[in-house]
Amino acid sequence: MAGGGGKAAAGGGEAPAITLEHTPTWIVSAVCFVIVIISLLFERLLHRLGKRLKKSRKKPLYEGLLKVKEELMLLGFISLLLNVFQGLTQKICVKASVMDHLQPCKLDFSGAKTAKTTAHLAAAGVRRLLAGGGAKSDYCEKKGLVPILSVEAIHQLHIFIFVLAVSHVVLSAVTVLLGIAQTRKWQHWENKIQASDENGMMKEHSPLGKWIIGMKLSGPQMIKHVQEFPFIKNHFKGHGKRWKTFGWLRSFLKQFYGSVTEEDYVTMRLGFIMKHCRGNPKFNFYKYMIRALEDDFKKVVGISWYLWAMLIIFLLLNVQGWYVYIWISAVPFVMLLVVGTKLEHIITELAHQVAEKHTAIEGELVVSPSDELFWFHRPKIVLLLIHIVLFQNAFEIAFFFWLLVTYGFKSCIMGNKGYVIARLVISVISQLLCGYSTLPLYAIVSHMGTSFKKVIFDENVAEGLANWAQNARRRNARAARTQNVGDSPVDESNVGEVQMTSPPTKSVQQGTARLI
Repeated sequence: MAGGGGKAAAGGGEAPAITLEHTPTWIVSAVCFVIVIISLLFERLLHRLGKRLKKSRKKPLYEGLLKVKEELMLLGFISLLLNVFQGLTQKICVKASVMDHLQPCKLDFSGAKTAKTTAHLAAAGVRRLLAGGGAKSDYCEKKGLVPILSVEAIHQLHIFIFVLAVSHVVLSAVTVLLGIAQTRKWQHWENKIQASDENGMMKEHSPLGKWIIGMKLSGPQMIKHVQEFPFIKNHFKGHGKRWKTFGWLRSFLKQFYGSVTEEDYVTMRLGFIMKHCRGNPKFNFYKYMIRALEDDFKKVVGISWYLWAMLIIFLLLNVQGWYVYIWISAVPFVMLLVVGTKLEHIITELAHQVAEKHTAIEGELVVSPSDELFWFHRPKIVLLLIHIVLFQNAFEIAFFFWLLVTYGFKSCIMGNKGYVIARLVISVISQLLCGYSTLPLYAIVSHMGTSFKKVIFDENVAEGLANWAQNARRRNARAARTQNVGDSPVDESNVGEVQMTSPPTKSVQQGTARLI
């Protein structure tokens, strides 16, 4: 806290730290006024944004905004803990030799430098976020020891956690928006399909259209060889291990250019509709896909417990001479390439399944979505890996700029200059590749599983189905408890009713369970 001047200590010593009781009231009130105004403006901004998202019926994005608010509240709580316990950490003293292990930068705590070092650590207390406490900074120095964590180190750690969280939220939002923008051309393909269906419906009501439809119904549909379909021709090159290896190599390269073609979109769209919406051929697959991607955004933008655990491991491994960060920065890039290759290969496998079972196909080409195409039969694993990649990239970028502003580019903790530049370039490339290719691939390929997502329904319908399924579970639980009680008489007239109504309730429960 800034304040007025103070008299110098006798003998030419340093000026004492000015506490709140000696700070002019106009300075205290002015600082509080500025902090409150900035906080209120930010809160109003989030509130306005939330109202606009609710008004435009963007519930997934609104829930993502609520997730951001939760992260900000968590950051506030972390900040409070760091400030409250910073005085306690000054009383936790250790020997200077303990500080020689696992250092990001070597610092000699022994011999003649001990007094100078501890004096520096004590002087850093004037920069603490909460004023006062100068007497505690020399608590360990009087014992010939050093504090386990200086006030300045706590302050810098506090800033780094804040920068990391903000970077993760901002970069995740930018990546998702870039992925949605990359899928805009798919909307043109969807509109073209919808327009052709509408033209077909209009022609059906004309006399010539009725005659043509009657001829189609009375005679067989056109039979094509599987290699005549562009989707099969582009993805299926033959049988055997040699062609399977070629398929993986092609999937790896294709994620960098034209990851999803029009034939891919049309074929996967038809496969999804025939699997889940057979009675609604005019189903708008593009809108469903974007709603599902927006729903996944609220999961990607948050910082889960395993990401905090990864952060702690990263900070532990930041030891001088280990050069661990160059490998840590390469891991998300390699992981992203593996995920992109897998998603592309799922499209190839869809083509292989059709080509291996059929020589010729009558009518349209229909693929068969299945969870068996994904790792461990769980499509959600792909989203988890993307979440980890985005957090690791945010960590690398936030860590670089935090070190640059706090210590400078030539500081010891920054490390080898070539490694630093390589890490930053890899992180930026990973971020762009994720938004340009991997996320759009996930947006469409993730729906090639056995089940569908609840956003396939309208918001009110989805909530109604969820409540219906929950009530069905409760009724089944009460019915099971009633059957276990053997002393209550059972009306024979109701036995048949129970037997007739129980199976539909169970089937409804199973059917709604997969979309919740």
